[in-house]
Amino acid sequence: MATIKEQVDLLEEEIRNTKYNKATQHHVGKLKAKVAKLKEDIERNRSSSGKGGGGYEVKKSGNATVSIVGFPSVGKSTMLNCITDADSEVGSYNFTTLEVVPGTLHHHGANIQVLDLPGLIEGASKGKGRGRQVISAARSSDLIILMLDVFSPDLDLLTRELSDSKIRLNESPPNIHLTVNDAGGIEVASTCHQPYMTEELIRDMVRTYGFVNATVVVRSRIKPYQLIDSLTGGVLYLPTILFINKVDLAEAEIVSKIIDKYRSYNPLPIAVGKNQGIEQIKDRIFDTLRFMRVFLKPQGGKADLEEPMVVKMGSDVESICNNIHRDFVHNFRYARVWGPSAKFPGQKVGLFHQLKDKDILSVVIRR
Repeated sequence: MATIKEQVDLLEEEIRNTKYNKATQHHVGKLKAKVAKLKEDIERNRSSSGKGGGGYEVKKSGNATVSIVGFPSVGKSTMLNCITDADSEVGSYNFTTLEVVPGTLHHHGANIQVLDLPGLIEGASKGKGRGRQVISAARSSDLIILMLDVFSPDLDLLTRELSDSKIRLNESPPNIHLTVNDAGGIEVASTCHQPYMTEELIRDMVRTYGFVNATVVVRSRIKPYQLIDSLTGGVLYLPTILFINKVDLAEAEIVSKIIDKYRSYNPLPIAVGKNQGIEQIKDRIFDTLRFMRVFLKPQGGKADLEEPMVVKMGSDVESICNNIHRDFVHNFRYARVWGPSAKFPGQKVGLFHQLKDKDILSVVIRR
């Protein structure tokens, strides 16, 4: 009898050998669901036997954690040294960084933890080259930096290794809700047109996961892998930015082709070895994390314009009060705002007033 690994290999080979079109999409979808279920069994067996591989122990700190992911020797350590207070060893040979090296980026009042991870190689998602430990550290991040250089611009390989480890880049979770029932079989209700999947395929893929009676409500357009993600769980959806390094060493035409190829990521060309693009790197990280600065003004005093409170875009007065002290919400009377979110300077607002970047906020509480 074939092992689970052998079953996965056979199914993946059948998927590769099947030309995907409308006539075969149902068959391929079912095969992918079977592969995902078998891989889940492999991971469960690995975890129960204590062979999961563990991960690098990194204590999270600061306003957010960012991981630099890339192939060996693309300049990850050099970039970390340029933008943070870290001192990561730099070399022109592969695998200079053998452990995770943390540093702190201080930018616009935010303290952002940046992790220099060992280089990924093909097969990392299956454990090759400490791949599982590296990806485990990446999964703890709030943002992924993908770093290529002009001499190794294979982004597809990099994203495939992350995808195989249940990390979805620049994607939102699919709007799928499954309810287990006592009877009635598999019912599918979709609130929008599904160009990639039929209701029959959805039912068959859900059955593959052992559900006999369930209602599946789909409120967004989905592809087979997104339904699998919803069924398996454990999937992370992380914002991602792409840097193309060493652009100073290549002709402009080559750099332009790489940037055009990956334009969906809005790649930033840099040359960290020459200190080119350092401020743009910092700004891109800060902006992608969707941070904003709020300057606090004590009642009757002057605003502190040196050290802002860094919070997520869209934060309201209530969230600021919770950050200051939990009693501030309980004892809240009103607040005054100066800046972009105010209709006029010193506007009197309540807890649910939504703030904007560089607002000045004064909170008045009951004494």
